[in-house]
Formats: sequence, structure tokens, C-alpha cells
Amino acid sequence: MKIISLTFVACLLYFTAYAQIYQFRGPDRDGKFPEDGLLQEWPETGPQLLLEYEGIGDGWSSVISNGKYIYASGKKDSMDYLTCIDFEGNNNWQVAYGKAWEASFPNTRGTPTLEDGRIYIVSGIGELVCLKAETGDINWKINVDKEYQADWHTWGVAESPLIVDDKVICSPAGAGATFVAFDKITGEEVWKSPGTDGQRSYVSPVLHQFNGKPYILGASASDLYIVDPEDGAIRTSYRYFDPVKWKWQPKGMIWANSPVVKENRIFICIGYNYPAKMLEVNDDVSVISEVYTDSVLDNHHHGLIEHDGYLYGSNWIHNNAGNWVCLNWDTGEVMYEEKWNSKGEMVFADGLLYVYVEKTGDVGLVKPDPAGFKVISSFKVEKGRGQHWSHPYIYDGKLFLRHGDALLVYNIKA
Repeated sequence: MKIISLTFVACLLYFTAYAQIYQFRGPDRDGKFPEDGLLQEWPETGPQLLLEYEGIGDGWSSVISNGKYIYASGKKDSMDYLTCIDFEGNNNWQVAYGKAWEASFPNTRGTPTLEDGRIYIVSGIGELVCLKAETGDINWKINVDKEYQADWHTWGVAESPLIVDDKVICSPAGAGATFVAFDKITGEEVWKSPGTDGQRSYVSPVLHQFNGKPYILGASASDLYIVDPEDGAIRTSYRYFDPVKWKWQPKGMIWANSPVVKENRIFICIGYNYPAKMLEVNDDVSVISEVYTDSVLDNHHHGLIEHDGYLYGSNWIHNNAGNWVCLNWDTGEVMYEEKWNSKGEMVFADGLLYVYVEKTGDVGLVKPDPAGFKVISSFKVEKGRGQHWSHPYIYDGKLFLRHGDALLVYNIKA
């Protein structure tokens, strides 16, 4: 009996430590979804539409799903709401969790992060909230941006909180702290990194291992930081903001893309014809150096995919236009730059790229090939309103798209 009890406890600890996280741009926040057995070509009218739901509120945040429920955030009146929907289209609950951003482009931006029955989300003014996934009841809430003196950029807050072990990470980039870790159960502060005189970015931090040890990579509006998740120490940083090249805001740039990381290299970009950078971290994670500068793949806020040594995504020509680009990861050589509608979001699953055009709502299934941008199939999202800025989400053979107040779920299983 004692052996059984110890085994049970060991299993419980194992599954608690390794509970699956459902979050922005997939398990590793790199836009890659670990799915297989998906359709390699779609019918002419697109994949089968399983669910169409309206009423989540206006926004550009992504939806997430754990296979049982779908979670979506959206703005109604002056508040940010989180909605829980089942696959029959029933609204299980809808909860106002914080104040929405109401200045320029006033819609919800923050994607929820789900782990082990708890949802973490950041409101448009920087309130970090933990809710019960089954009921929507609020466990705890803290106004991170007020508490740590964040200085907002033009469009408020667009961060999706990062879970690291027993902590939830937020990056106010304020005078009181650049990054803060809270106990994910209680909401108590665990550590805070030194503050900055810059502004908040729109970057959601990512987790990556250098030499076998995990580090947090995040940003203010001016600097990239590599942070030790154990104590919040900033191991090194890189000043991306150059006031000679960026004259519109004195404290930093309109930086929305999470860094793309592979081994000891980091690719960062912001759009607006501002030069993208390939960076390299040394062995003891104390120095970041520049490898090359790229002037073609200046991705705006749509995400990039690294696959088999190549980097894929769209670039910025102006706010309503961009081309599709492939870059050699190692050398920076441009393999192609091609037109297809306009710029847009990109994710990856089962060997193929999924693109979602921000202006037209076209959704394309694309073969990742440095020889050219090869669209296999496509269809168009007609429901919803506003820009198509929400990043696609893929889980359990389903493609989840969001357009304004509308949620659409497609069957992409072969």
C-alpha cells in the first residue's frame, strides 16, 4: 500500500510539473503546432466548417483550445471579456476580466494562456488575471502596469503571459521592473528584474534553452533581454532601437513580434522598413552580437516560421501591403520575395505553412520551399469585421480562425 501511494504521488508530481500549456502561437510560441495526419490539400471551397460563432467581442487576439473548450478574448463596451465555448457552439461562460484599451485601435489584443485548469490573460491596460478554466471565476488579479510603472506605447498592451514552471511571467518594461514573475497559484510576486526608462513593447516573451538551461527572451520597445527564469536576473541585452533610423517615438519602436530562436541565434524584426537583425548569443549567455542585417524580411506583427534552415514570412511595404519572403537562416540570403494578396499571419503544422492575409481574409496552405511561394489551396474568411490580425491556432486536427467578433473552426484532419 505504501509503494502504491508513493507511485501515485510520483505520477501526480510528474503530471503537475509537465501539464500541457495551450498558448499564443503553439506549445513553444514559435508558430509550430505538433500535429500530423492533416490534409495536404483542401477542397476548392476550403476545409469543412465545423463551428461558426459570433459574440466573443471585438479583437485581434488569437483563440486557444484544449480540445474540450475554445477560449477567446474580446472587447465589449469598455471591458475585455473572456469567453468559453464548447464545440456545439454553447457559451459556457463569458467574464469581464479587465479594462480594455480605449485609445488608438481600441480592441482586445491579449491571447489567453491555459495550464492545468487555470487561464492567465493580460487586459488592454496591463492587468494580469488568473481565472478558473471551468467556470471563469477569477482566482487573483494584479494591475501589473500600474504596480510596476509601465509606460505605454501608442496601442496599449498586447502581451500573452508566459508560464515557466511554477511562475507566470509578465513584461511591463516599466520603471519598477522590466520583467516580473508571480506565483501562478497565488499571484504573489516571486521576483522582479531591474526597471527600465523605456516603454512597453507588444512582444510576448518566449522560453528557449541555451546550453541546456532555459532562459526568457522578451523585449521593451527598445531592447531585447535574456532573463534567468529562476531569479529574474538580466543575463544580457541588445539595444535594437536606433533613434537615427526610427524618429517617430523617442523611447522605442512599434515592436510586436516575439523573437525567433534556434540554437544560439535570434532573429528580430518590426516592419516599417526598419532593418531586421540576426543575433548570436555566446556560450555563457553574457554577450549578444550581430551576425547579419536584413532589409527584406521586415515582418510587421504576423509571426515568422523557421523550417529546415530557412525563415518564412511576409514583409512590410506599407501598412496595407507586403510580400512573402524566404530567407536563408544561416547566411541571410533572400531566396524569394513574391506577391500573394498582401502580408499576413503565418503558422506551421504537419510540413505545411498556413497563412492568413490581413487585408482580404484569404487563407492559404503553402509548401515551405526556398524555390518559391507555392500555394497549394486557399479559401476566404467572409464572416466578422475589421482587420484579419489574429494569428491562426491549430489543435486536434482543427484550424481556429478569428475575425473581429467571429470565431471559425475548420476540420483539417485527413
